[in-house]
Amino acid sequence: MSLWSHRDFRLLWVGNTTSQFGATVGRTVLPLLAAGALAATPFEMGVLSAAGSAAFLLIGLPAGVWVDRLSRRPVMLVADFARAALMLSVPVAWWFGVLTLVQLVVVALLVGAATVMFDVAYQSYLPSLVGRDRLVEGNAKLESSRAVAQVSGPAVAGGVAQGLGAANGVLATGLGYLVSALFLLRVRTPEPRPERPEEPGLRREIAEGLRFVFGHRSLRAVVGCTGTANFFGGLGTAVTVLFLVRELGLSEGVVGLVFSAAGVGGVLGALTTGWWTRRFGQVRTIWLSALVTFPFGLLVPLGGADWRIGLLVLGQAGSSYGVIVYNIAQVSYRQSICPDRLLGRMNASIRFVVWGALPLGGLIGGALGGGIGITPTLWVAAGGQAVAVLWVLLSPLRTMRDVPGGTTVGSRG
Repeated sequence: MSLWSHRDFRLLWVGNTTSQFGATVGRTVLPLLAAGALAATPFEMGVLSAAGSAAFLLIGLPAGVWVDRLSRRPVMLVADFARAALMLSVPVAWWFGVLTLVQLVVVALLVGAATVMFDVAYQSYLPSLVGRDRLVEGNAKLESSRAVAQVSGPAVAGGVAQGLGAANGVLATGLGYLVSALFLLRVRTPEPRPERPEEPGLRREIAEGLRFVFGHRSLRAVVGCTGTANFFGGLGTAVTVLFLVRELGLSEGVVGLVFSAAGVGGVLGALTTGWWTRRFGQVRTIWLSALVTFPFGLLVPLGGADWRIGLLVLGQAGSSYGVIVYNIAQVSYRQSICPDRLLGRMNASIRFVVWGALPLGGLIGGALGGGIGITPTLWVAAGGQAVAVLWVLLSPLRTMRDVPGGTTVGSRG
């Protein structure tokens, strides 16, 4: 039976769609606000980029323990309400003329902490909500929402920033998180009671999650590939807006449209992941999608304000397409092979590394942008992302087609 008929999944899906739209708008307007109204330097842009994901390093591992000890839906609700309040503080400060770059960095840092809790809980909650046999379908639908948001969000954000001011665009982000929480409140599917560890202890429980992830050769390869791609992605993110605005001279509205190209690729990726997994197998899709699509990022630094804007669009769309297909396949794989009692710690351990790589990449990207220049920094970022596939290509995943043990992974997405 399709998840279209699953009431509680639909509620989660609609709330997630609204939240993703708001978050995408925020990721576009916050850098525009910093680069434009607050005249941030390349290094300050790197700090702002790093702040958004630094929480994965600061609380990423304990978050897994906390999520495994608690019911997951309440954790998601608290995180949504907290993110809404934090993001709404930005336009309020702007209206009163007291907004500073320090506030933007603090908001990005705290929203990142709430996002750590939400994401670890959400990825651990999905198997109990839809069942492990429908994880590919569930992840594909949720990723399609994120991809649609990436299409519409940047274009809307660019238009709002140009017409009404970037600070006002942050309103959409706060309201998106609020709507997400209201839909989550209506979910009624009961959760399994969290299992109590035989020997509770924060360090002991963290270590158990790390042993599961890094003692598994295939999961180590997924961590290596995703972490490497994210590190160089963070490096590129720190200077991409500066490349488009200062190097190419594009307007804020055009910047939003360029970023929307990534969303178009993401939508296509989410819609075709079912074809990939049926044609090649879920596990094989992990490395094959990355091998074919990650090099598209090399087109971005070739872009220009003339006909070469097509290279920008193709690079953004192609990379995003592959990232979505890769993520749906690898997230569903790791959810399928992990015991329920370790889901929170497994997800947190992996996210600690792969999302923790983003702020490091952002800081280094900001420093490189000021040192060797913005365009050379983009080349370093694109090259690093392209070779990240070697982790999974040279791992046991290359000899597997589907998840061991007969788990159904070919559901339509």
